[in-house]
Amino acid sequence: MSAPREQTRFWQAEAVAGVELLHARYVEQRFAPHVHEGFVFTMIEQGAQRFRHRGSDHLAPVGTMVLINPDEVHTGSKAHEDGWRYRAFYPDIAAVTAVLGELGIAQCGLPSFSSSTLQDLEVYAAFRTLHHLLEGGATALQQQSAWRETILLLFQRHARIAAPKAAGHEPRAVTRAKELLVERLGEPPSLETLAAAVNLSPFHFLRVFRRATGLPPHAWLRQRRLDQARALLKAGCPSVDVAMRLGYADQSHLTRQFKQAYGVGPGAYGRACKG
Repeated sequence: MSAPREQTRFWQAEAVAGVELLHARYVEQRFAPHVHEGFVFTMIEQGAQRFRHRGSDHLAPVGTMVLINPDEVHTGSKAHEDGWRYRAFYPDIAAVTAVLGELGIAQCGLPSFSSSTLQDLEVYAAFRTLHHLLEGGATALQQQSAWRETILLLFQRHARIAAPKAAGHEPRAVTRAKELLVERLGEPPSLETLAAAVNLSPFHFLRVFRRATGLPPHAWLRQRRLDQARALLKAGCPSVDVAMRLGYADQSHLTRQFKQAYGVGPGAYGRACKG
């Protein structure tokens, strides 16, 4: 039996408030003129979409982002015989403006996009990566960090917002955050929880931490977990137990990250340390 031609998955981001997501393939679907209260950001993965927006017809082939401002009428249909597959974000206005507010970027009115389609490979790739992260598997710390950085990238480049001030130095906050992350290697706090613990806004804390360490908090945490994994393996702890003790989803999760960092799997590393 052949797979259905049209497939959809719709969900709400658990770690990022006010963001709905869609991953869909459409062939015969035709969207009547409609609006959304918040923004719409989509990435075309296969095929091509045709849509009407601001009184003009537009074509969005593979690799294109479609940008719709709140309350703008638009349509949608296939522009390829096999339809189109895409990933979409539907953030409410507050989810976007909160990111800019955390950076103290003053806005006279709601920021908006002048173009209906966007050809920017870096922004497209960042949003595809973010969509996969919000689909499941990533920690809240990583999801909330990626959301903020990706939104800033898009709006700085294509919505003409002011540049945020350079991140300052907050050594006490960074030191305390490191302590909290080490204390919770297996179950890390979210970015928002971590920032609240050091009395900084989430995005400001994220930028301060990256400036101080060269890594966002989730990547710094991943390295600490790998350091601890290596120490446990050297002490003879089986890799399956290491994965459980350090909060990895399973042994294969540990293996993937360990091999990416050190070039060998944890089993081979442990055996080599035994001599």
